[in-house]
Amino acid sequence: MKLCSGKLTLVTADLSGANLTDADLSRANLSGANLVDADLTNAKLHDTNLSGADLSGADLKWVKFHNADLSNANFRGANLFRAFLHDPVINGADFSGANLKNASFSEQVY
Repeated sequence: MKLCSGKLTLVTADLSGANLTDADLSRANLSGANLVDADLTNAKLHDTNLSGADLSGADLKWVKFHNADLSNANFRGANLFRAFLHDPVINGADFSGANLKNASFSEQVY
């Protein structure tokens, strides 16, 4: 599912519980968005702004974050099994209680 061919702006949007499986949200602005319990399995989040977003309890299995801004995002209790995070900005992000089994972090920016 390709949701954004350019730059989608969903600042502070309420996407709690949404099924975004296989979504391509590359270059989207989701800063401050509510993604609590959303299913983003296998989503592409390249150059996506998720600063201050609430992803607590979200299903983020196999998600591909590339150059994503995750600063101050809430990932408490999220499932990031086998997620790929390449060059993310993660300063202030909260991963308390998140499943990071087999997740791959590289070149983090704090």
